[in-house]
Order: sequence, then structure tokens, then C-alpha cells
Amino acid sequence: MTKKTSIDFTNTAIAFSGKTDKQLKKMTRLFQLMNHTWLVNIGSKIGIAALNLNLPFVETTIKHTIFEQFCGGTTLLGCQPVINQLVGQKALTILDYGAEAKTSELDFNGTMNEMIRAIEFAEQNKSVPVISMKITGISRFALLEKIQNGAALTEAEKTEFKNVNKRLDAICYAAHNKKVGVFVDAEESWIQDTIDFLVNKMMKRYNGERVIVYNTFQMYRHDRLQYLIDSYEEARKEGYLLGAKLVRGAYMEKERARAAALNLPSPIQPNKKATDNDYDTAIQFCVEHFTHIGSCNATHNMNSCALQASLIDQKNIKKNHPHLNFCQLYGMSDNLTFNLADAGYNVAKYVPYGPVQDVVPYLIRRAQENSAISGDMNREYELIVREMKRRGLK
Repeated sequence: MTKKTSIDFTNTAIAFSGKTDKQLKKMTRLFQLMNHTWLVNIGSKIGIAALNLNLPFVETTIKHTIFEQFCGGTTLLGCQPVINQLVGQKALTILDYGAEAKTSELDFNGTMNEMIRAIEFAEQNKSVPVISMKITGISRFALLEKIQNGAALTEAEKTEFKNVNKRLDAICYAAHNKKVGVFVDAEESWIQDTIDFLVNKMMKRYNGERVIVYNTFQMYRHDRLQYLIDSYEEARKEGYLLGAKLVRGAYMEKERARAAALNLPSPIQPNKKATDNDYDTAIQFCVEHFTHIGSCNATHNMNSCALQASLIDQKNIKKNHPHLNFCQLYGMSDNLTFNLADAGYNVAKYVPYGPVQDVVPYLIRRAQENSAISGDMNREYELIVREMKRRGLK
């Protein structure tokens, strides 16, 4: 039986030590609003329309409310104050260029260049060990889907896919040279096989001596635990280290709807318990094989964080071993991040950045997802209110 961790994840004094009274009051108001799903949905539609119409003060309002809560800044340099604040609370930063994927080669090359700039920036910031990226940021979605379906490519599409490979290789080559990690996000199941193919090729090329490239395993898919194990065995056979970012997942409703519409078997677990079981088994697997797997437990689930911390302690592994990491989104679950950091574990905040207008789709998803999961949002709000009371604030 796994020994329980002694970390108190309800310690709000540590969780919010980086927030002034004024910031805490502002968070209270924002999370109070986000508890209302109907308000978030209406506000999201109005916000997008107002931005598209370039209505005055809209961008400024977004920047000083939801953007400020969940994003690091509009530029890399603009993220430096957030990075410094996280360092002050013993936490690391994972940078993510938050602009949504475009569709042209020019845009894809622009995203590649931004990734390389982020890697160079990270090299100068020792508390930024990793950047994050999406393959759809450097490739057309339809191309990835066509390849996964096994359809014949035109000559133009073959050239296009070669360019995708070149862009990804340029990013991973830069990361390898600068000793900065790259998290490659998981995406929809009908393009994930193509993504896995690309990422595995990069891991084989660049993960020989240290973990540079990480694939992402979505445990709300019923096949991903086995795929994690298969990926580990493949890495061992081919002589490279596996990089594994563990998440529960982000496309559940979309996946179920598509499977139903096309009369296909759903790739999604039958229930949350099955997802939780596979997720925690994946944590155990990564800790058990930590010498050959660099992993990141990227979750807002307290039990899964406690499990990994307990396993590390139980096996007498160094708490700050570079292969064993935790991560939460910036602006959320500070009770997990900063209590883990205070206890000496490797923990980072996932910090999106980019122009306000470009990052708005990310922010809307964040608000909608979190307002829909009322238990999580209420928990966030309750912790903030508890800290307000502890400080004697109203």
C-alpha cells in the first residue's frame, strides 16, 4: 500500500503567498463570475464579437481580467515578471505560445520561428526548462488527418509534409542544442497517430542522452495506458529515453460526438473512474521506470499529485529528480503547485503567452471548461475565500 504524502494541499498561506491582498480580491471576483456557466457562455460570444469589431476598451478589459489571470504576457519578455514571481515561490515555468493554429505555410513558419525564439529565451532562464507546442501550429490539420487515414498524397502534399518534418526537426534540434525540453501536445484521435509518428521520430533522434522531446498521453482514451507501455518498450529497444507528459485529456465531448456521428467505437473511457485508474497506473509506471522515462504529471487532480509525491518518497528518489515533474496551468490550482514546490518537488506552471486577440480562443476554452466543471471551480473559489478570511479581508 502506498504511503500517503504529508503535504497539506489545503495550506492557503503557501498557495497564495505570491498574491497581494488586492490581487486576491480581484481573483475572488473573477472566479465568482466564472462559477456561472451561462454568464461565461454569453460573455465569450460577446467578447469575440467585440474584438472582431475592434470596439474600444475591449482588449484592455480582457487583458486586465481573464488574460492577466491565465497568461504570462503578450511577448516572451513580457512574461519575465511572471517567471520571476514563480521563481520566488520555488516554481518553474513552461512557456506556451498561445496563438491558435493558422493554415498557411507562412504562418506555420512564423510559429516555428516563435518556438525557436522561446527556446533561446528559455536557455537564458534556468527556471524555464521546457516549452510547449502543438503539431497543428506547424501543419495543416487536414494533412495530418489524410496521412493517418492512409490516403495517397499528391506531390504537393508530399512536399508539404516534408516541410512539416523540417519545421519540427528545426525546433527539436534547437531544443537539443540549448538543452531545453519540448512538450508536444496531444490532439484529436483522428490525427494523433500522425503526431505520434512525428514525435517518436524526434525522440529517437534527440533523446539519446537526456529527455528533450516529450509526447503527451491522454488517459481519458482507453488505449493510451497500453500505448505508454509500448512507447517505453520501443524506446528501450531503440536506445533512447522516453519523454511522457501525462494528462487526462481535453477533447472528450468532441471525440464522443464524432464517434457517434460516424458510427465508430468511442476512443473515450466508459467513465471517469476508468480514466482515473489508468492515469494513476501511468504515474506508477513512470515512477517505477524513472531512470528511462522523463515524465510530467500534468494534472489539477489532488489525489494524482499526492500519489506521485508518495511514490517518490516511498522509493527514496530525490524529490527534484529531473525525470519526475508536476505541472499545473498558470492561474489555477495554486494550492497544488506551491505546496508541492514548497515541499521540494519539481513543479511548474504552464504559462501561455501571445497577443491578446490571438490568445482569446484559449482563454474562452479555459473559462468554459472550468465553469462546466463546477466542482473544480468551486474548489478554486473556496480556497481563495478561505485565504481571504485568513487574512481578514472582505
